[in-house]
Amino acid sequence: MPETLSNRKAHRTTEQGGTVTEGPAPDLTQYDAITCNLSGGKDSWLMECLAMQEVLEADVEDRVYSFHATLGALEWPSVKTSAEILPSVSTLAALQSSASGLPADRHLESTKMTQNDTPAVYDLLTYVAAYGRFPRLGTRFCTKAYKEQLEEAAMTPIINQLKVTLGLATTPTARKLDRPIRRLKVLGLRSDESRDRAERPAYRNISSNSIRHTDEWCPAKDWTTQDVKDFHAASGFQHHWTYDSYPGAGDWEGTSRCSCSFCVLSSKRDLIIAVRRRPRLAALIALVEAVRGDTFQAGRSMHDLIELSQQKGGPDPGVVLNDETPEFEAMEKAVRAALSRPPRKGIDRATLNRPRLPLLTDPSTTCDARC
Repeated sequence: MPETLSNRKAHRTTEQGGTVTEGPAPDLTQYDAITCNLSGGKDSWLMECLAMQEVLEADVEDRVYSFHATLGALEWPSVKTSAEILPSVSTLAALQSSASGLPADRHLESTKMTQNDTPAVYDLLTYVAAYGRFPRLGTRFCTKAYKEQLEEAAMTPIINQLKVTLGLATTPTARKLDRPIRRLKVLGLRSDESRDRAERPAYRNISSNSIRHTDEWCPAKDWTTQDVKDFHAASGFQHHWTYDSYPGAGDWEGTSRCSCSFCVLSSKRDLIIAVRRRPRLAALIALVEAVRGDTFQAGRSMHDLIELSQQKGGPDPGVVLNDETPEFEAMEKAVRAALSRPPRKGIDRATLNRPRLPLLTDPSTTCDARC
């Protein structure tokens, strides 16, 4: 590759541990691979559109991939209405990719598998049951093991080929390169989702070694939730059905999050809707709690959420899923098998002395506080 002035600047910044290019936003022409992470949620569609707009202007379409890490039976599935079948999270992520203009072979999807002679899906709830603890804000092993590691593995063959294609090494397995492969990881994170995300730079370096230099870019960081909804309406592209009060309503009165049906970072209202929509999955999570002694959230148990969901008041689910699928049956069997063995990580039994949640019928608790 010719050593241009811009390339020399990129080399120098990379060696110092910063981003490939200087400034608050990346120069896409300086990256060898660009990966748009699609969850299938509303922010992913906005991010993909913003990123692809910049990609087209920079004329680097051939460097772009989209990626979705599927959580299998824990994701919101497809549902059938009287008029149509509304897609699952994974299907919608693929539709987001194709609608943005990426060819089908540029969309990567990965699922965590068991490491044995007959690999099978290793779902997150089975992982939690075997580990003995649920993820927490400060220990989100779900993100690392079920998203970041899968993405790195999916990109490895592509990066190995780039070593040779770009003339940085003579073989795909080479460990010594003339310079690292420069990859840009594009996310749909936004400031108004949490304080942590508000404080995170929109463009930053997240890892660097002799083979891979990876920067992160959040082009939708300063967009508000209402901005995102307005963008969806203007684009005409569908959002996932779980955002609505019932499948196909289009009113954004359902859950505020997508992807994992029961995210440990979800609000109480979202979790009440999820329990009412997926009672069988909620019961399985409660079983893991009971056996392992850890609660789903630090101050909130699935047992209490189920009790709350059975009271009057609060959000209507709009739909109740029976979860009678081979995928769910396999997960339930694997979870029970994991619970029959000692956990890899012990738990402080004091977590069982948790405060109880107010019931939905408690007149001293307002609907906003309850839901």
